[in-house]
Amino acid sequence: MDGNGRWAQRRGLPRTAGHTEGEENLAAVVRASVSRQVDYLTVFGFSTENWVRPRGEVRHILGLHKKLFGRISELNDLNVRVQWIGRPFDDATARTPKYVQRAIRKAISDTSRNTGMTLTVAFDYGSRTEIAHAARLLVATGQEPTIALMSDKMYLPDMPRVDVLVRTSGETRISNFLLWQAAGAPSYFTDNTWPDFTAEDLDSAIQLAQQFTIS
Repeated sequence: MDGNGRWAQRRGLPRTAGHTEGEENLAAVVRASVSRQVDYLTVFGFSTENWVRPRGEVRHILGLHKKLFGRISELNDLNVRVQWIGRPFDDATARTPKYVQRAIRKAISDTSRNTGMTLTVAFDYGSRTEIAHAARLLVATGQEPTIALMSDKMYLPDMPRVDVLVRTSGETRISNFLLWQAAGAPSYFTDNTWPDFTAEDLDSAIQLAQQFTIS
C-alpha cells in the first residue's frame, strides 16, 4: 500500500496525514472486496524494515494499526475474519509493541466465527525473514528444507497462493511481501497512491487474476 507519504506531500500535509487517509481507504477497499466476493485480501501494513522510519511517523502508524484491529463491529457486520502475519510475538527479533499485540489477538478472536472474506494484515513482516524462519525450524529438527516442508513452516501455512499482487503509487517493483506465496502470480501496477486506490483499480486487479486463472 505505497504512496501515503507522497499523497500527503502533494497536498502540503504531513506524512502522518497520508497514513491516516490510507487507513481510511483500506476500510473502503475491504468493503469493496467483500461486495465483489473476494475470498482473501492480504495487505502489507508494516514491514520489518519500516522500523527505521522517523519515530513520530512510526508511532502514528502504530496507533493507526491499533485502530484498524479495533474496527471489530464493522468487520463483524461484513462477516470478515481477521488474520495477522508477521514475526511471532515470542521471537527474539519481534518488535510489535504489546498494545498492538493485544489489539491483534482481540481482532482475531472477535472475528474468528465469521465465514466471509479473510483479511490478513502483515505487520512486522518481511518475506525473506519468514523464509529464513521456516528454514531454521526445519534445520533445528534435523529435516532437509524441501519446498513442501518449507511451505508447512511459513507463518500461515494454510494461506492460499496469491492470485494477484497489487502495487500502488507507480512502484513497478516487487517488494519483500509474500515472495514465497506469490511465486508465479501476475502483478497489477497503478500510478494511484494508496489513498487514491479505487474500486476500479480493484476491479482491474481482479480481472488480471481471472485472466491468469483462465489461461
